Amino acid sequence: MVSDGGMTSPALQDIVALLGCPAAGNPAQYLFERAFAPASIDWRFLTVDVSQEQLAMAFGGVLAMGFRGCLLSAAHEVAAAPLVGSLSPAATFAGAVSLVERQANGLVGHMTDGRGIAEALRSHTPLSGARVLIAGAGPGGRAAALELALSGVAEIVVADRSAEAALALVEALRGLETAAEFSVLPTDAALEVPQRVGIVISVPGLPGTWPAFAGLRSDLVVADTALVEQPSAVVTAARKAGACVIDGLEIHVAKTAIDFLVLTGMETDPDMLREALEEFLSA
Repeated sequence: MVSDGGMTSPALQDIVALLGCPAAGNPAQYLFERAFAPASIDWRFLTVDVSQEQLAMAFGGVLAMGFRGCLLSAAHEVAAAPLVGSLSPAATFAGAVSLVERQANGLVGHMTDGRGIAEALRSHTPLSGARVLIAGAGPGGRAAALELALSGVAEIVVADRSAEAALALVEALRGLETAAEFSVLPTDAALEVPQRVGIVISVPGLPGTWPAFAGLRSDLVVADTALVEQPSAVVTAARKAGACVIDGLEIHVAKTAIDFLVLTGMETDPDMLREALEEFLSA
């Protein structure tokens, strides 16, 4: 409950949670608690280990105890989709949920990964008319493809270890009836970046098993979603090629700012979130 002065009542604090499997090592609580103070809201954040088998019961607890909502670790995103009352368009397209919001009519599942990627990209390059290679057709790649298609990109090329997953994403994108072109790039020992592409996005579903990129250039914008303290292999190769690089920390900060806005209705400082995330990863 929020008082007239903006602070929540100490008698009944709003609660946000992270449900993970495992939950340890996830920076969500650290970032949210850092953002609560400047927003002048006295909320609490809980980090909870929940197995997939207990996820439905956990959502029942979120409703019963009146939580504002919860974030989900990647391990729960697909399993959560059929367990909430309704899905946002992005969650429906991705087939996954990264954030659950309690509304008057029940739990609503959102997928904010794509919005985070798009916001990070907009800080470096225009999206309208861009030609994009998305490496990864899992939930994160699907969410990114949706946001970019709706942002007016001219073309999206999809690559994935599974040709079926890549083709399924392309077919789903064609169903949006946008003006963009969509195609599948076959994956070999290395992913050859087409010369016409200006943006490369790496959304690995399985860390450490994605093929290397070939043909990286200095005129590219390369975004890698891997959230690691040290530069990933993709980031290292892109920097060596002289490309503009967006690392997983920048993308995670953009996504966290969106999650915070959805759950609290308030904006937060991305620079503060970046500093907090670097502190967390280096601890």
